[in-house]
Amino acid sequence: MPRIIAIDYGQKRTGIAVTDELQIIASGLTTVPSEEVITFLKTYFEKEDVLKVLIGEPLQMNGQPSESTPIIEAFVARFKAAFPDMRVERVDERFTSKMAFQTMIDSGLKKKQRQNKALIDEISATIMLRDYLTRKMI
Repeated sequence: MPRIIAIDYGQKRTGIAVTDELQIIASGLTTVPSEEVITFLKTYFEKEDVLKVLIGEPLQMNGQPSESTPIIEAFVARFKAAFPDMRVERVDERFTSKMAFQTMIDSGLKKKQRQNKALIDEISATIMLRDYLTRKMI
């Protein structure tokens, strides 16, 4: 069974998470500089069978697009141009960074480790993917 990938795209860094082949477990894959994410994904897609890609959709509390929406939309357009046959699904990414930070605290990471923004991005992507898998099973 092919994998599902979640992408938490940011101006500087992009967190990436992936399912296992049975699409049951969401795990952090990596964080890459945002300017390198398309190249990274090309290499990944050559090695792994991927069913679809989830891309975070930044929304405000009232459900309206956030100020970072144009940046994400530009990335989505570049992604679709690079991978026209890949299924893309947008998912709400509200609170994922806060949840990622809380996960780091709950895991007992020291303050210095919790300042690792790349890890926060990877955990955020993992949370988006885990939430997607949970909704899919219901």
